[in-house]
Amino acid sequence: MALTRPAAEDLAARLFGASPARKLALLRAAWPLAAGPELARRTEVVAIEGGTLRVKVADASWRKELFKVRGPLIGRLRRVAGALAPDRLAFCEGPISAAPPSRAEPGVQGPAAPPSATLQAAAESIEDAAVRAGFLDSATRYLARSRSRRSPT
Repeated sequence: MALTRPAAEDLAARLFGASPARKLALLRAAWPLAAGPELARRTEVVAIEGGTLRVKVADASWRKELFKVRGPLIGRLRRVAGALAPDRLAFCEGPISAAPPSRAEPGVQGPAAPPSATLQAAAESIEDAAVRAGFLDSATRYLARSRSRRSPT
C-alpha cells in the first residue's frame, strides 16, 4: 500500500476547520499575503459567515477598489486556506483597528519551533513562496499556541 502525503489544503482543513474561530484565525493570517502589505494595512478581516468573508474598509472609495479585485483576492486566499477559503468577499465601512506589529519589529517573537516535517511536506504543494511561508508561519504559531494551552502550568 502506497503512503500518500496529505495536500496542503487538507492539512489546513484539519488544523483550522474544526471551528469557525479557527477558520477565521487562518483567514486573518492569510489576508496580508492575499491582499499585500499596503492593502492589508487599510483593511481588517472581521468575520466569516457561511462562505462569505467580511472585510472592513475605511471608506467607500476603498470598498469600491476592493470590489474590483475580489476575484484575485479569493484566489490567493485559496492557495493558503484551500477548501476553507471563502466563496465571496463582502466589504463594510468603519474604522480600522490598529494593525499588529510587523514580525520585523523588536519584541515580536517568531515561531516557537521550526515547522514539523509533515507541515513542511504539505506546504510544498503551495506554489507561491510568500504564501507558503505565511502558511508555515501561521500553522506553526497556531500549533505552538494550542500546545501551550494544553500544557499544565
